[in-house]
Amino acid sequence: MTREFVSAAFFTFILSFVVVPIFFALLRLFGLYAVVRERVCRVYVLFGRVVGVLDEPGLHFLPWKLGLSAFFVNWLGKRYNVDLRLDQQYLRSAPVNSEEGAPMGIGIWYEMFISAPVAFLFRNTDPRGSLAANVSNATVRCLSNMRLSDMLENRHQMSQIVRDEVTAKSSEWGYRLGSVYIRKVHFRDQGMIRQIEAKVVNRLRQVTAAIKQDGANQVNIITSTAEREAAGEFAKATALRPRIVGQTLGEISQDPEIGDAMFEILENQRLIEGGARVTLIPEGSSFLTQILAAREEAQATLPPPLAARLSQAVAKAATGEAQGKREGA
Repeated sequence: MTREFVSAAFFTFILSFVVVPIFFALLRLFGLYAVVRERVCRVYVLFGRVVGVLDEPGLHFLPWKLGLSAFFVNWLGKRYNVDLRLDQQYLRSAPVNSEEGAPMGIGIWYEMFISAPVAFLFRNTDPRGSLAANVSNATVRCLSNMRLSDMLENRHQMSQIVRDEVTAKSSEWGYRLGSVYIRKVHFRDQGMIRQIEAKVVNRLRQVTAAIKQDGANQVNIITSTAEREAAGEFAKATALRPRIVGQTLGEISQDPEIGDAMFEILENQRLIEGGARVTLIPEGSSFLTQILAAREEAQATLPPPLAARLSQAVAKAATGEAQGKREGA
């Protein structure tokens, strides 16, 4: 039972993966059918003549499409596989001159696809190169002598002009031109580029300096306005202060006791804040008063040693007078 199962599995494997593919390959070789993939076109040529074009994807029965030529085309003819997928190309720096005489370079990006496979194969030996040359020539022919400002700004209009110029000619070679876009417009002269860079840098410096100066002027105007308004407010406050103080003093002066007490307090506060030396003298000490006055005058006029001796003598005299008064009491 196991041997029969292994034998059946072996023959099934050989039949499925060896015999069947070889059988279908022989059918394709003898031209019974063909499988066309997506976005691929097959062109069959027999004895220098196109006998069939298969541009639809799927399974095709060749005798129905090609007739009796299907049995000989794979042996005596030739089969071309044409890729119909969208293709892209970028042409760098096509040389043009502006109306002002500036040497410019234009970079062109365009799309193309094969619309007529037979014309693509037999009407031009290098249709891709011919299309690139046609696009480059159309760019130089149509975009030369444009104003520099239009060349730098109106890229969409320039792309439409190039596309309209190239489409009719490319269709004859089996190519269909898709989107065309001017990606880059640049200067080709390095000296001109450096001059433009220097001018741009100088202009930026001028604009920056003008902005800074305008800002400084605005700050000065704001500062002067604020100072003027502050000065006016301070002047108003200075003018109002005497009136407020006078009104307050007038209200206080209505009561003599409160007024005398307030002025006495203010006078003592001024003496304390002034830092002056205060000497307290008992009542009835006229002689001591005269001595202290003489000492103050002598300290201002005599040399320091004599002034020190005089101070000591006055201190002794004051001490003696004070003791005498205590004894008499």
